[in-house]
Amino acid sequence: FGTNHQYQASDYFDFMYHAAELLIERGFAYVDQQTPDEMRANRGTLTEPGKDSPWRNRPVEENLRIFREMRDGQHAEGSMVLRAKIDMASPNINLRDPAIYRIKFAEHHNTGDKWCIYPMYTFAHPIEDALERITHSICTLEFEDQRPFYDWLLAQLRDAGMFSDPLPRQIEFARLNLTYVITSKRKLMQLVTEQYVDGWDDPRMPTIVGLRRRGYTPEAIQLFCERIGVSKGDSWIDYSILEGALRDDLDEKAPRAMAVLDPLKLKLTNWDALFGAGHAEPCTAPVHPHHPDMGERQFKLTSEIWIEREDFQEVPEKGFRRLFPENMARLKYGYVIKCTGCEKDAEGKVTAVLAEIVPDTKSGTPGADSVKVKGVITWVSASEGLPVEIRLYDRLFTEAQPDAGGRNFLEALNPTS
Repeated sequence: FGTNHQYQASDYFDFMYHAAELLIERGFAYVDQQTPDEMRANRGTLTEPGKDSPWRNRPVEENLRIFREMRDGQHAEGSMVLRAKIDMASPNINLRDPAIYRIKFAEHHNTGDKWCIYPMYTFAHPIEDALERITHSICTLEFEDQRPFYDWLLAQLRDAGMFSDPLPRQIEFARLNLTYVITSKRKLMQLVTEQYVDGWDDPRMPTIVGLRRRGYTPEAIQLFCERIGVSKGDSWIDYSILEGALRDDLDEKAPRAMAVLDPLKLKLTNWDALFGAGHAEPCTAPVHPHHPDMGERQFKLTSEIWIEREDFQEVPEKGFRRLFPENMARLKYGYVIKCTGCEKDAEGKVTAVLAEIVPDTKSGTPGADSVKVKGVITWVSASEGLPVEIRLYDRLFTEAQPDAGGRNFLEALNPTS
């Protein structure tokens, strides 16, 4: 409705600063001048409580004065931080007085040089959610340990009058782990910047633009999400489920066509006798086999056609039902043919398949079912078909979990993807 819903955390820097001052005034934040190593040593472990900073109980007025000096650029980077004052003995390390503001002399892309102190992500995140009226903040499981601070901060600011109930709720779920794919933005960035792929929209990339360029539809991605559901348990989803969702979506709406990717010529040796030299037999097929309302497509059968090389075996393996000497198969939407042999080059490679049309077996005619066959062959006329460029992509990685266990994911890149 003409409303701009593009939000940036930096839009709220003034609000966040006032929230920090309010925490100081209420005794819930203080400026800590310990070195990073001292803070790390005094933080404690999972089994040992942390130790109070020597600056933890300095007066509110002094904390406010020094924090404003930090804001005004009077202190060096790394010399001090603003910390929330919660509980250094908490079993949740994230509640042991986490840092909420640090000094950083850096120009910001949105606010320029206005600030030289910046809020930490864990402080900014809940404030952004509350300001934007987020009801449920959906995060992956690694944020579960941060939820107590999320709730603590919003409760303090509500009690101070900055927010009102109901406050946002953070809810965590398991990250989507898809086999043969990485979803880490940092690692995807590395693939792009080091030119292992051709950009963010490379069809092998699991990005929205990459999936779109490969042919994925929004409906297919939505179907995939519906099928895998949401869980708190970590698991790996096989890539074939994503591919299956696309096939199921396209199957209902994609117009059909025939194509040959690895062409082998097939010569119909009795063509001239049946139809005369140069004849092109018209054939029809539905645009979609389940939607007659989409109409029919027209194409022509000629004396020489292309078939897939894998559809012919001079010495057939067990269970092979397509073309081999003396066997019959149907040309899809065309005639039943009988293979009579093949032609080879000097190295013994098959260069053409020879076959005869079985008369009165054209699809859609009264005699079409007079001869029963088990194999159906896709084909394209050698003279009427259109040349096309086909881009085939394999999976980007050779291993199902390319970055599992902290391994170098680049070592699992598929060189022939």
